[in-house]
Amino acid sequence: MPPAGVKKGTKRARQYEHIKDSQLDQGKSEDRAEEIAARTVNKERARSGESKSKSKTSTNDMSSSKRGGQRSGTNREKGRTRDQLYNEAKKLGIDGRSKMNKDQLKRAVDRKK
Repeated sequence: MPPAGVKKGTKRARQYEHIKDSQLDQGKSEDRAEEIAARTVNKERARSGESKSKSKTSTNDMSSSKRGGQRSGTNREKGRTRDQLYNEAKKLGIDGRSKMNKDQLKRAVDRKK
């Protein structure tokens, strides 16, 4: 069942079913597949202005389809990508950001906030 606010037969309903089926094919449980599909559809709805409310991460983060699970299923730290940290550092006016690695950018951005 698609998330609330998604009408049956719409593009988002088809997107939800496609993602859910894909997750099931990958061996995820029914509940987990539904959760992933609903989160993805809700994020895309927020990004395109179809939902009433939206979070900063929904609108500022890279799209779910582009990210393609870059930050999931790994042992590395989750969170912002290096490019996201770089753009944040640029907005905050942090000098020397182009020579910084991800950890240095994270520390500089966190210090500046």
